[in-house]
Amino acid sequence: MNSFVPRTAHKTLVVQLQAGGTGRCPVLAHLGYDAADPFAVTAVFSHDGRVLARWRLDREMLAEGLRGPVGIGDVRLSPVSTGVWEELRMEFYGDARSDGGRQHAVVFAWAPALASFLRETREIVPPGQEEVRVDDFLASVIAGG
Repeated sequence: MNSFVPRTAHKTLVVQLQAGGTGRCPVLAHLGYDAADPFAVTAVFSHDGRVLARWRLDREMLAEGLRGPVGIGDVRLSPVSTGVWEELRMEFYGDARSDGGRQHAVVFAWAPALASFLRETREIVPPGQEEVRVDDFLASVIAGG
């Protein structure tokens, strides 16, 4: 039996982006997880080879968002069910606009695919077994990283 456990997980999903009062349009979401940063999932949204946005999301918050509404700040998650289709609604609030409002986008991801990705991350680092190398973190903060 191979006891090798990968240190990273990656998955690319087609998600639906809704921004600026428009209808939904398909974009790619490249999800990444690295055991070196065990609490975070990186989501890079792209279309036609261009990166639209990059977010670091809390892994546990993503899992909780599949079960119920979470988030009060720049990222808010909630499950959406159409009876046949299960989605995770992800609201992202960005920088302020010149009119005083904030940039806002909503992404809809197929919930079973996201749940599958989260299971992969839990095989790499089970919840409760995350380790943070404080010395490395502090060195990064001091260096401005």
